Amino acid sequence: MRWPNHGDAIMSCVNILFRLPVVASLALCAALVGCATPGGLHPTGNTLDARSLQSGQSLAGVPLSPTAWPAQDWWVGFGDPQLSELIVEALKNNPSLAEAAARAQQAQAVADSADAARLPAVDLEAGAQGTRLSNKDPIYPPYVLGHFAWGKAVTANFSWDLDLWGGKRDAWEAALGRSHAAEIEAYAARIQLSVNVARAYVQLGYAFAQRDVADGELQRTLQTLALTRRLVAGGLGTPQQEAFADSQAASAEQQKAQADRAIDAARSSLSVLLGQGPDRGLSIARPHLLDPSLVALPDQLQVDLLGRRADLVAARWQVEAASKDIKAAKTQFLPNISLSAMAGFVAVGGSTNVFQLPARTYSVGPALSLPIFDGGRLRANLAGADARYDEAVAHYNGLLIGAVNEVSDLVSALASVRTQIALEQRAKQDAEKSWRDALSAYKGGVSGPLTPLASRQQLLLADQRLALLQSQQADLSIRLIDALGGGYAATATR
Repeated sequence: MRWPNHGDAIMSCVNILFRLPVVASLALCAALVGCATPGGLHPTGNTLDARSLQSGQSLAGVPLSPTAWPAQDWWVGFGDPQLSELIVEALKNNPSLAEAAARAQQAQAVADSADAARLPAVDLEAGAQGTRLSNKDPIYPPYVLGHFAWGKAVTANFSWDLDLWGGKRDAWEAALGRSHAAEIEAYAARIQLSVNVARAYVQLGYAFAQRDVADGELQRTLQTLALTRRLVAGGLGTPQQEAFADSQAASAEQQKAQADRAIDAARSSLSVLLGQGPDRGLSIARPHLLDPSLVALPDQLQVDLLGRRADLVAARWQVEAASKDIKAAKTQFLPNISLSAMAGFVAVGGSTNVFQLPARTYSVGPALSLPIFDGGRLRANLAGADARYDEAVAHYNGLLIGAVNEVSDLVSALASVRTQIALEQRAKQDAEKSWRDALSAYKGGVSGPLTPLASRQQLLLADQRLALLQSQQADLSIRLIDALGGGYAATATR
């Protein structure tokens, strides 16, 4: 659509409103010489094309499949019914979701208000006011002057600020775009909550795995302590060796107590996410070991990611809303017409019937407005709209770059963790054999107590690293699901 210049705009307004007298026309033309204009102001931001973000080398060798996008109930794929129950419970009770929904409702109310501003307004007024009228009051009839009289009025008022250049429509569309963004952000809050519950659940499983490691270490230290006591009793050991073995057992008990505390903390975190009190966490059983499947990525990742990540869709709506704000700000530089009318009945006197033909009154008030000098207010408003658009574009571009890189980084991290798990499992097998051999040698008096201690520490480290890596694998898999949109599709909220 061609943007109207001031000359076109003024001629349109004049033709619509009324034919101006010659003197008024000359005055208007003189005023237009210095009227406010939006010249020289424009935004500079441009949204990135997702296809320009190359990732072929980074994702080389990763299986691609059009069905690799996460499902809306992606957590079911982990095969743990308790996890599914917890996520459903959290989505039902968590207060943060109610907060996000309320923000979406507020944004919709703003859009509805902007839409209402485009329409005519009609209101009915009725009132009465008692006044002692002055003897010199020229407005009212002589028979009521100098007396206390009631003035009665019943009027219907009409007003309509014509949207000649579509500025009000643009403002409504901007508000509607932000309403869509808020609605999508509310949906994104649900995705984020399900992800947080799953990650907290993985953390609970890791805490239980830590306790298993602590239990294993405690059993080994108690076995070493019992053997050392027998050796000391047989004269083959020293009291110092027994005291050292006992200190190792105490340290293992302390690690077990620390693991128990980690379990309580993880359960407490889940209680918060579920929107429940701390006792709810106590009823959560030990999680199954989440076994993530092999990673496969969707084909056409960069392009399809735009409609699969709620944050990107919401950011795009914000960009569109900001562009509408610019259009609305530009229309404020143009002339506009407003219409007003009033019709009703007005009468004075206590016994006078207000509803009679002589009491009728009406008025019509068309008006033309054109900004001439406003101290730069309109230009500052447009400059602010341009800046907000550039900010929205920069935010969107940053999210897009971060999203593509996040997927690539998580895929790389998962591949590394899988390799580390295989190596750590081999290291654990070697450490277990070394521990058994060292304990046998110590029992037979072939070696001192330091040999089984070194082997036991290696086994402990292997157990701890393996538990951590398995937890990281599950956590990274959940984060990759989140990075791929968490089951969101652009039509999910419509």
